[in-house]
Amino acid sequence: MAKDNETVIQEFNELVNMSAQELKDWLGKDESTGSGWDKNDGSGETIGHESGRKIVQILEKNPKKDPDKYAEDDIEHMRRVVAYNKRHLAQEEKAKQDTNSKSYKSLKN
Repeated sequence: MAKDNETVIQEFNELVNMSAQELKDWLGKDESTGSGWDKNDGSGETIGHESGRKIVQILEKNPKKDPDKYAEDDIEHMRRVVAYNKRHLAQEEKAKQDTNSKSYKSLKN
């Protein structure tokens, strides 16, 4: 059963613990662009990096995190981000401790 939008928004705002600017700065680093699965579209960008760019857009569009101001496509991406982060964090405790691991960098994206 899918989570309701209110829960997704709440969990997204808890899990995404960087500001839009902090995330932009991270996404501009080589460490960020080189971690994660390639999109296989010839762009050289990873799936996580693309997701990070979408997260920045969501954060910039609604800096006050007003639940009524998220578009449906924002909530759908937020839903994917929440699911990915929860799954990764549950599977890889190391990701939270080893800041040089690919898992940590992927989660940060």
